[in-house]
Amino acid sequence: MSVTTGQARPPLPLVVLISRRGSNLKAILDAIQGGELNASVRAVISNNADAPGLEYARQNDIDTLALDAADYPGREAYDHALQGLIERFEPGLVVLAGFMRILSAPFVQHFRGRLINIHPSLLPAFRGLDTHRRAIEAGATEHGASVHLVSEELDGGPVIVQTKVPVLPEDSEEQLAERVLQQEHRLYPQAIQWIAEGRLRREGEELQFDGRPLNGPLQLDLA
Repeated sequence: MSVTTGQARPPLPLVVLISRRGSNLKAILDAIQGGELNASVRAVISNNADAPGLEYARQNDIDTLALDAADYPGREAYDHALQGLIERFEPGLVVLAGFMRILSAPFVQHFRGRLINIHPSLLPAFRGLDTHRRAIEAGATEHGASVHLVSEELDGGPVIVQTKVPVLPEDSEEQLAERVLQQEHRLYPQAIQWIAEGRLRREGEELQFDGRPLNGPLQLDLA
């Protein structure tokens, strides 16, 4: 990965949502600091005040906020408050990086086209949780990760890019999960960089890459 030279673009402002350790957040920050990603993380927000990723963000002088769902009467009330927090930072892109909540339709509609997620499977296969165990139990020979625009459907929305890893005969769930996570850490910054460069954009209901319709997910070989 490398930042495109030529006509300079301002860094793409990001707000990152996490629930736990924030390993993809760290990968994004590493890519920014390494000059591979032309973006800036304006805030990290979590539904878990004890998420280790929040401390990592603080160490990098990034604004952090925690919003407890128990303080709100329901999902839409929570999401409305979350939406207001996010908009304070005027993001060009909202990045879900292990945010373990199902988002309401009004929230998704508000951020349509600038809300992305990374999922540990080759979507549409194995939507939801426990993807690595399910891939092994299904006898899959390939597994991987997908970056997609978020829609109202769980793990739905147009898939931007995927990367594949083999499922080995001796794989445990933990071994497969670790190999997929390593690829996630390379895949997510690359997808965000394409958006920052303007190579990937949404025109109406059409997703375009380099000015051409994206009729299926890009396949990135990160071996």
